[in-house]
Amino acid sequence: MVRIITGSVFLLISAILYSTKYLSAAIAGINNDVWGEEYFIRMLSYTPNFLNFYIYISFILGISLLTWYMVDFYNQNNQNKREE
Repeated sequence: MVRIITGSVFLLISAILYSTKYLSAAIAGINNDVWGEEYFIRMLSYTPNFLNFYIYISFILGISLLTWYMVDFYNQNNQNKREE
C-alpha cells in the first residue's frame, strides 16, 4: 500500500513541476507586446533545464512504483487462487 501512495505522490509531483514549467514561461512573457506560438516556445527555452530532469525522474519513479505494486498484487492474487 505504501508503494501505491508513494507512486501517486511522485506522479503528482511530476504534474506540478510540469505545470510550473509552463506557468513560469507564461509569467516570463507577460510584459511583452508580442504574443504567439514562436514567442511562447522561446520563453519555454528560458525555463531551467533541471526542471525537465525532475519532471521525467518523478514521472518514471511514479510509474515504476505503481507498476511494481500492481505486479505484486497480481502475483499475490494468483498465489492465493492456487492455494484454494
